[in-house]
Amino acid sequence: MTMTIDETLAPQTNVTTGSRPFPLIRHSLTLAKRSVVKIRRTPEQLLDVTLQPMIFVLLFVYIFGGAIAGNTHDYLEYVLPAIMVQTLAFSSVAIGVNLNTDISKGVFDRFRSLPIPRPAPLVGAVLGDIVRYCVSVIVLMSFGYLLGFRIQTNIFSATLACLIVIGFSLCLSWISVFVGMVFRSPGAVQGIGFLLIFPLTFGSNLFVPTDTLPNWLQAWVHINPVTYLVDTTRALMLGGEVLSPLLKTVASALVILAIFAPLAVRAYRRKA
Repeated sequence: MTMTIDETLAPQTNVTTGSRPFPLIRHSLTLAKRSVVKIRRTPEQLLDVTLQPMIFVLLFVYIFGGAIAGNTHDYLEYVLPAIMVQTLAFSSVAIGVNLNTDISKGVFDRFRSLPIPRPAPLVGAVLGDIVRYCVSVIVLMSFGYLLGFRIQTNIFSATLACLIVIGFSLCLSWISVFVGMVFRSPGAVQGIGFLLIFPLTFGSNLFVPTDTLPNWLQAWVHINPVTYLVDTTRALMLGGEVLSPLLKTVASALVILAIFAPLAVRAYRRKA
């Protein structure tokens, strides 16, 4: 009787596993859903992409706005797209910390024992971050609207701006993934990640015009990919030249992706 049951179950398991196409995509989406469930159970994970950017808007607009732009409303128009870029850039560090934590706790050892493609947990983690980015954009734009921020172009251009920022942040997240695979503790990953993001964000035209900066710093700002991203976002939301900064933004994102995605995958295969 036992042999009959075993013989009956074995072929059914094989058919079920192999009958569905695109296993990497399917399992990656399932593991991305795991990331979303974790956020739902611990919503405080969203504080860095919801409450924190709102605090930054209030601080920069009402403390520095009058000194920099002459009035708070003009500075709100200038700085809100920049804070959206800054928020998503910094939130890209979280994925490296989370992956490092999962590996150190043995979660990826359990994934390895499952009949799923080996890159699926990594791809699923990256896809799961899209939810955090979208929540951040919606909350920040809604808060900015309450304070008086208005889109000067149209809803389609503004939506494109948000999608470009999200896409660029996903490319940046591969840097965090690589750092998360190389360093041994979540604290070290977070520290190194912020250390890498700070020059990209504050060494740009996020908060002040480029021509107000020292000459040596302007040289870095002009080649900083975050500068291109901020220029693109402002142009799509407030008006101005779009094509040149957009092409530079896309090129920068592709370069980051081409360099760090293979490095991250290679480090992931060694460690997980």
